Amino acid sequence: MALKGVLLKVGCAVPHLGYGDLGFNHSGFVFYGVRDKEKGRKWDCCGGFSCLSPIRAAEDESSSNSAAELQRLVDQTEGNGSRKMQKGSSSSLPRPLSITGLSSSPNDGTKVRISFKGLPGAYSEDAALKAYPDCETVPCDEFEDAFKAVELWLADKAVLPIENTLGGSIHRNYDLLLRHRLHIVGEVQLAVNLCLLALPGVRTERLKLVLSHSQALAQSDIFLSKLGVVRQNVDDTAGAAQLVASSGLRDAGVVASARAAEIYGLNILAEGIQDDSASITRYLVLARDPIIPRANKPFKTSIVFTLVEGPGVLFKALAVFALRGINLTKIESRPQRMRPLRVVDDSNTGTAKHFDYLFYIDFEASMAEPRAQNALGQLQEFATFLRVLGCYLMDTTL
Repeated sequence: MALKGVLLKVGCAVPHLGYGDLGFNHSGFVFYGVRDKEKGRKWDCCGGFSCLSPIRAAEDESSSNSAAELQRLVDQTEGNGSRKMQKGSSSSLPRPLSITGLSSSPNDGTKVRISFKGLPGAYSEDAALKAYPDCETVPCDEFEDAFKAVELWLADKAVLPIENTLGGSIHRNYDLLLRHRLHIVGEVQLAVNLCLLALPGVRTERLKLVLSHSQALAQSDIFLSKLGVVRQNVDDTAGAAQLVASSGLRDAGVVASARAAEIYGLNILAEGIQDDSASITRYLVLARDPIIPRANKPFKTSIVFTLVEGPGVLFKALAVFALRGINLTKIESRPQRMRPLRVVDDSNTGTAKHFDYLFYIDFEASMAEPRAQNALGQLQEFATFLRVLGCYLMDTTL
């Protein structure tokens, strides 16, 4: 009997499939794939753990001076980012971490520390508090800083948005999932409640400008159109609230969370202003080590893979799940950054170039189930690259 062994480590790239180790040493499940020419491939678990559209402001002459002044304030605030005001307190909030400010040092272990992009009061912080009510949140300047905070042990986990029912997928975070070596250990579904905020005493009819993140502005388009205000894009919803509060802008409103209003001393003029009242954002929880999958609870598994060029190849890849009754909940494709174009020979047209894609898939099954192991075993037979990003409990709450 001819046997061929293949090692697949959950959460890590398989070197012989085109993606080598990036210099990190990770623990996790190791699935050993044995290919038997007569009986196919069997996957066994033989490892464990070492430790448990931007919206631009309208071109209006009457508001050009105000918009220019506002942009100056935005640039100034994003440049230093040090003043974070709390309601009824003169003390400053924690300064967000950035790549240049990261240094490797363990936390004191008193609370679970969760990194997120934005300032205190951001929706990502709401998601972190939903998943871990007693956690200590670690604000970061960028999505990549949140990854780095976990890798450098400044935080235990990271919570990052991955998709929204109105805005769609957040492609930047899909790319970062592949670039970094963190494992998906959970998901959080958060119902969006967009609020219109302003300084105390300011009425809605006095507003000329509304500031927020581009996604929040886009998702409240109908409400803001009725107000007839100029929209100004900033990097973060909570950052917009901090800017209006610290600068005393009495003709400017903010689209942000109710928690942001409480933190920065703003009044809520209107709630639930999103175009779709059922808008939901899905977040991923990332950690240095994977969790132990179970077969007796509703688990979800996320993978990324590439395929060779050819007719019906993607159909063949998806069929490995359908044939085993595995439900797919998400399919996303992203061009490969290192090799975006693939040269192919076509007998009719000569040489042609096509996009070379990475495919991200979420499916409802645990890696502890034989059907999931067998599906990935069959997929790996013709996939040029396969990586399990994480196996985690599904969030069925809102």
